Amino acid sequence: MSGRRHLAASTSCLTRAARIARLVFHLGRGLVIAAWAFPRITAARRRAHIRRWSLQLLHILAIRLHVVHREGRARPRRAMLVANHVSWLDIFAIDAVLPARFVAKSEVARWPLGGWLATRAGTLYVQRARRHDTARINRDMHAALARGERVAVFPEGTTSDGTRLLKFHSSLLEPALQGGVPLLPVALRYRRPDGSICTELAYDGHWTLWDTVRRMVRVPRIECHVTILPPLVDHGHRRELARAAHDAIAQTLDLPAVSHTHTGTPADRRAAGH
Repeated sequence: MSGRRHLAASTSCLTRAARIARLVFHLGRGLVIAAWAFPRITAARRRAHIRRWSLQLLHILAIRLHVVHREGRARPRRAMLVANHVSWLDIFAIDAVLPARFVAKSEVARWPLGGWLATRAGTLYVQRARRHDTARINRDMHAALARGERVAVFPEGTTSDGTRLLKFHSSLLEPALQGGVPLLPVALRYRRPDGSICTELAYDGHWTLWDTVRRMVRVPRIECHVTILPPLVDHGHRRELARAAHDAIAQTLDLPAVSHTHTGTPADRRAAGH
């Protein structure tokens, strides 16, 4: 079935307007919580607020969360999460299950309202165009992990439409090795009710944040599948760790394997942290 046919079965104008209005109100509520409550409460209570707020965000956008835990009962309290990257919603899908401090490009900090909210939630920013900034962000991640916090990264360095998995870059995985922290792969997939991959929320190419919101509210319901995979340990080099995480997520999502050799332009590699 083509993308146009999928979009033909869309929500009404009233439903779209209602979802956007509720989304704006929810964002405002998050700003109030972050400004007033976060400085006064413990880290554990902040994580609880973030998890609850993320769950409510998914509900507003008619996104049904499906979580599969394959990591066993001994879930590590201190871990680095690595996930495939499709949309800005990935952050909230993961936070709804395992709240973490995310590493994001520095441009996110300049988003209207949302950037301020991300900063108050503990986001760590990397200047992807500056090659030497990787060392600085790795120190920040190492410190956060040493304090017992979870840190999450998207090692593809960019987003896709969910139908493919790009090469995982290893530069931001060094703190897991230095701190002896397990790497926890997280596989994300968004589907329409008929089981097909939902590309409306993909934040790639020329789409803006507002474009993805408008496309998203047209879909009657989105099924968000979050699979927490077994932790990866005892990998001698960060490239081996990146490859193991990539292969585990690719197998879970049933996506074709990609070459782990460097491809693309030097500018692409600099943007990914290499």
